[in-house]
Amino acid sequence: MALSSMTGFARAEGVTGAAVWAWEIKSVNSKGLDVKLRLPGSLEAAEPQIRQAIAAAVSRGSVFASLSVKREGATSEVRINEAVLAQVVEAARLVAEKLDARAPAIDGLLAIKGVIDVVEAEETEEERAALIAAILAGLDTALARLVAMRREEGRALEAVLVARLDEIAALKAEAEDNPCRRPETIRARIAEQIAALLEPGRNFDPDRLHQEALMVASKADIREELDRLDAHVSAARKLLAGGGAVGRKLDFLAQEFNRETNTLCSKSNDVTLTSTGLALKAVVEQFREQVQNLE
Repeated sequence: MALSSMTGFARAEGVTGAAVWAWEIKSVNSKGLDVKLRLPGSLEAAEPQIRQAIAAAVSRGSVFASLSVKREGATSEVRINEAVLAQVVEAARLVAEKLDARAPAIDGLLAIKGVIDVVEAEETEEERAALIAAILAGLDTALARLVAMRREEGRALEAVLVARLDEIAALKAEAEDNPCRRPETIRARIAEQIAALLEPGRNFDPDRLHQEALMVASKADIREELDRLDAHVSAARKLLAGGGAVGRKLDFLAQEFNRETNTLCSKSNDVTLTSTGLALKAVVEQFREQVQNLE
């Protein structure tokens, strides 16, 4: 299964009877799946089916789906709400009696909100069922286009992530081959510490000598960090090759990369090894930023 980005956009439109409809769907990064819908009031009953279709197509991302429906050539009807009109007339009569005011004109009564409703001609059950079926089919088309776009971006992200992993592996090898890790270099540094402790006029402290030797040796030992970086690179390559929704797993590995790199830098006792560690940190951060875009 191919990798997918969490960003994408798609549109699908069509005509069903007198209705012209259009779907617009876009998705952006999110920790989970968050679906937001904007539907015409007359079609809100189809919301559960729409959400189910979106959840089946994408597993992660913030998805905004908007449906517009317009009716072409549909006739509108003017309806008088007689119950509201009767209440308004009665209220006007009572006010006129109390205030000795003139009765309201007809145009004034009809201008009151709720007295007159302009409604579109009602659909038949067959027309409504056909419209809903067409809209759901259009949603499937839009989702297929969205998924295709997300996968296309996913392929581009995969190439970037593989390149970052290659850089991490190369810098890890550079750290492993650093001269400061060679036994002769470690021995020379320990000898320097011994010479400093045995300077004339200084009290010789065997315990201090032992501590200094242990400190130098432990600072030079980054074998564990290097081995873990190797393991994390292998795990990341395997996840990328397997594809699918692996964004969260890769994000966890990015955190592990950062942890091992920080430890390597803290143990460094040589400027060249520190430089390699800082370069590693920069590449790991680039890797993490790109992983944030994956489903």
